[in-house]
Amino acid sequence: MIVVGAGPAGATAARVAAEQGCATLLLERAAIPRYKTCGGGLIGASLAALPADLRLKVHDTARRFTFSLNGHRERTLTSASPTIAMVHRSELDAALTEAAAAAGAQVRDGTALTGLEQRGGTVTVRTNRGDTLRARAVVGADGSASRVARYVGVRCAQVDLALEAEVPVDERTAGLWRGRLLMEWGPLPGSFGWIFPKGDVCTAGVVAARGNPTALRAYKDAFLTRHGLADARPLHDTGHLTRCRRPDSPLTRGHVLVAGDAAALLDHWSREGISYALRSGDLAGRACARLVSAAGEAEARAATDDYVREVDGLLGPEMSASSTLMRLFTRNPGLLHTALTRLPPAWRRLDAYVAGRTSVAGIMGTPLVRGASALAARLPAASATTPPGEPLRP
Repeated sequence: MIVVGAGPAGATAARVAAEQGCATLLLERAAIPRYKTCGGGLIGASLAALPADLRLKVHDTARRFTFSLNGHRERTLTSASPTIAMVHRSELDAALTEAAAAAGAQVRDGTALTGLEQRGGTVTVRTNRGDTLRARAVVGADGSASRVARYVGVRCAQVDLALEAEVPVDERTAGLWRGRLLMEWGPLPGSFGWIFPKGDVCTAGVVAARGNPTALRAYKDAFLTRHGLADARPLHDTGHLTRCRRPDSPLTRGHVLVAGDAAALLDHWSREGISYALRSGDLAGRACARLVSAAGEAEARAATDDYVREVDGLLGPEMSASSTLMRLFTRNPGLLHTALTRLPPAWRRLDAYVAGRTSVAGIMGTPLVRGASALAARLPAASATTPPGEPLRP
């Protein structure tokens, strides 16, 4: 089998398939390690999905969570069981790729997909190196701009733009952020900003619906300035699109599967995707191991159908619940901010989610959240035109 993309989904799929005895080739267009725009916060669900013996440097662990409403009404809460591990994606992806290679997968970096086609039970992959490769199965894990996703026909319900900077900080600033992350609900519909500490670097960014990049850049500039991160020259200053799958979007086409960002598997509200990538990559690796050893097309189709059912069963409820939460948040971020920072049960639920003790679906099914959702539906929507620096009010 061939896996395209050596991020969390692709490296995991390659490792799992190789562990099951499947001859596996992992292609990555960049040279490993490579920078990837990402907050790099590993929640409990991500940590639980990592190989137990993975060698990975954790640069900090969040123990305190600061929430604010567009720079106002700031409040810091302490986690009962801190589990957001702060990592650099370049290091995470390199460690997962090393684990795939140790399991027996062949890794070729600097190799980009240029063509893909299927005939019968064979998938042909062409690369920028002039290679023509053939396999019984292909996993597309080549990110949110995936060529494999276009081939499969992935459809999205939500597309957002994230702008991020990796900012070096002095010892005093590093101390202010050590063990503490920031989530700020922003002035644009469905937007927020974040600061994740990583020793002598802070990862800071903002995200909002695609379509108004000028306003989002203005929010980013105001956000960095407000938190004293605007003067240092960033190590990286990038942007990328995040995509959330429609429930009816395909995950397979013949012997080609998609996983992670390529499948648009992402939390609608937090835009967290690493846990989705790791879990869908594991399922894709197992499905392809079955597909490759299938005695005929009926068994091969059963393997891909099972993959779709497993992804929908495991991640579908999470995406549905996060979509509902996103609608609530977009309509009235002030209400959500008040609930999180002033109602201890709401914070305990979010803390339990971060630690991996519950899911977004579990949170959204509680009486408290159902009541808040009903209240939000009766309240007028908050203005989406509030200028930066002015609070949005519930």
